[in-house]
Amino acid sequence: MADRKLANHIRTLRFLQGEMTQADLGARVGVTRQTIAAIESGKYAPTLETAMRIAEAFGKRVDEVFFWQVAP
Repeated sequence: MADRKLANHIRTLRFLQGEMTQADLGARVGVTRQTIAAIESGKYAPTLETAMRIAEAFGKRVDEVFFWQVAP
């Protein structure tokens, strides 16, 4: 199986929500802006609970926000 990493559509979804800031999303989810930045950039994989809260903040399913990306 190819190496995969967890990727996401958070930046795009924030843009579509009227340029929601990382701090705004963090406040809705209950984490810091730094945590959102790390998740968004792929440097940190969220817990299942945090992933579900992020998806809920956008009115999406978890698999509409997070997906596997095959590493080159």
